[in-house]
Amino acid sequence: MLVPFEALSDEARVWIYPASRPFTSEEFEEITATLHAFLTEWTAHGASLKAGVSIPYNRFIVIAIDESQQETTGCSIDASVKIIKEIEATYGVTLLDKMNVSFKQGEYITYKPLMDFKKMVKNKAVTKNTIIFNNLVVNKEEFLTQWEVPAHQSWHARYF
Repeated sequence: MLVPFEALSDEARVWIYPASRPFTSEEFEEITATLHAFLTEWTAHGASLKAGVSIPYNRFIVIAIDESQQETTGCSIDASVKIIKEIEATYGVTLLDKMNVSFKQGEYITYKPLMDFKKMVKNKAVTKNTIIFNNLVVNKEEFLTQWEVPAHQSWHARYF
């Protein structure tokens, strides 16, 4: 059951898929429609899942689910990954590679392989105060408060 992302509780579980590039306006509309259709029908063992989606910066797909009434299952999670893989294939964008880092450089969002990020740290091209997108947050409250943080407040701190 699709609900507005904002209407989900702070305890709602989140999955964040960072895109390797920003979506165009047309892609954003199409991806939003695809995800809305998917979330409308998303189920676990035949029970509807109360879920919403947000696409901040036209660059990150954030799916949230209220598990207070029905928890996700392996099959339901597999179904969500399948739709993300379809979006990757359709739009030629990477969403599932967890070995990349997204961070701000001024108002620009940069997406780099972890090895390149480490080199940038060594070369002081990024600092411990660089705003990192911490895609390891697990619920909506963490997403709202700990997703965009200085690098030294994320798991990336080990590289400084």
